[in-house]
Amino acid sequence: MDPVPQTSPQTPPVLRRTPVQQRSADRLARILDACATLLDETGYEQLSTRAVAVRAEVPIGSVYRFFGNKRAMVAALAHRNLDQYAERISTRFAATPLLDAHGAIDGVLDEFIAMKRTVPGFALVDFGVPAAAPGEVSGPAAGDREDRSPEEVAGGTADGGGGHSGEEGGDGLAEDPNRLVADRICGLLAAHLGRTADDDLRRKVLVGVETADALVRLAFRADPDGDPALVDETRHLLHAYLAPSLS
Repeated sequence: MDPVPQTSPQTPPVLRRTPVQQRSADRLARILDACATLLDETGYEQLSTRAVAVRAEVPIGSVYRFFGNKRAMVAALAHRNLDQYAERISTRFAATPLLDAHGAIDGVLDEFIAMKRTVPGFALVDFGVPAAAPGEVSGPAAGDREDRSPEEVAGGTADGGGGHSGEEGGDGLAEDPNRLVADRICGLLAAHLGRTADDDLRRKVLVGVETADALVRLAFRADPDGDPALVDETRHLLHAYLAPSLS
């Protein structure tokens, strides 16, 4: 059996400065917690680094010490969400001595839905920066003119927030978020089920992630807690498609 991959939090590639002291790490956590809470209250378009600083009770300079703009901040929140998701899956798998393919699939889906229901900001920002709605103007023109770092003000550039979640936008996340999620899930499934994470399995897990992402979004549009019937349909589909590759 392959060794179980590490799921401890990793430094997001979007950080300007990596926390060294515990005090700095705690401040970063407060900033991301405030960002998540405000996302639920105001949405992405109206989010600003200044509002996050006020909610986190830190100077605005502390926010810019870690992030160049709000897009980078939200990208770091998405990175933290992925770390937490992987940790929850790993913990669940480790607590199931006789884990089979169906149980593993249930764990991956159930933890995702649980985070959708309970984790602040996760309903809007799970693993990637949200895209702007059609016809919307993002960034400073959308009432967020003060949300620019000192470097952006000096250079005359504005926060490019609201771009497609898979685009490179100065936040260090050039890859498709669902591909990042699929890679983490694939590693966990392979390790806990004694499989090899080959190209075929990675491709199937990616298809499963893309499918589940679309169907779970549909379930939460139909019901704020996730329509149970649509969640069940998602589960049956994943069982039928992925279980043969994991058994």
